[in-house]
Amino acid sequence: MSPALDPGYLLLAVVLSFVGNDLWRVLGVVLSARLDEDSGLFAWVRMVATALVAGLVAKLILAPAGGLALAPLWLRLAAVGCGLAAYGASRRSLTLGVAVGEAALIAGVAALDI
Repeated sequence: MSPALDPGYLLLAVVLSFVGNDLWRVLGVVLSARLDEDSGLFAWVRMVATALVAGLVAKLILAPAGGLALAPLWLRLAAVGCGLAAYGASRRSLTLGVAVGEAALIAGVAALDI
């Protein structure tokens, strides 16, 4: 039998993957019961997370990699504008805003035959 198929190795792999991933989730659930959502620390964490997402979106729009780089900047900005308009018109539905922005980008790329 191959050492990789040995039940001891498989059990070790499962335990180590739990420790590396799910243990932190369990600790987060246990420790979150004591968090005050209105605390200054929680507000700071929320602001940092929002800034990181905004930075990632800006990077994807202004300096994309891969296939997104083939779409011209004006098309990427127009798709973002369509998504923001749909988000605002739908009473802040993030799903609809993302879907409309994505559809606008795909339609623009198809129209330009990129």
